[in-house]
This record gives sequence, structure tokens and C-alpha cells, in this order.
Amino acid sequence: MRTEALTKRYGDLVAVDGLDLEVPRGVIFGFLGPNGAGKSTTINMLVGLAPPTSGRAAVAGFSV
Repeated sequence: MRTEALTKRYGDLVAVDGLDLEVPRGVIFGFLGPNGAGKSTTINMLVGLAPPTSGRAAVAGFSV
């Protein structure tokens, strides 16, 4: 899984701001943070439920 400058905005609210992340195949990774930190929004973008405002994401080599 890889993200490059992944960003999600809801109007003036920036939910995820320029996330750069790489998780190698076979590695278990978790998202931790307080309420409103963008964890669910990030996962929703990675599984294709929420389109990013900008940036790129790929899971198992496939763009999402």
C-alpha cells in the first residue's frame, strides 16, 4: 500500500492533509489517533468508498 500526498477535504475542513505512506506487502499496519484525526477517512479512501480530493493511493499495485 502506498499513498502520495493523499488529501481529503470536506468544504473548508481538511480531514487528511498530504499523507505520504508506504506499507510493504506482508506487513500488518494499524491507524491510531484521537477522534477526528482522519483514520476512517483514510481507510475509506484506500478501499474506494471516498475519492481523495488530491493525491494518489495504490493498494496491491492497483490505483484506488
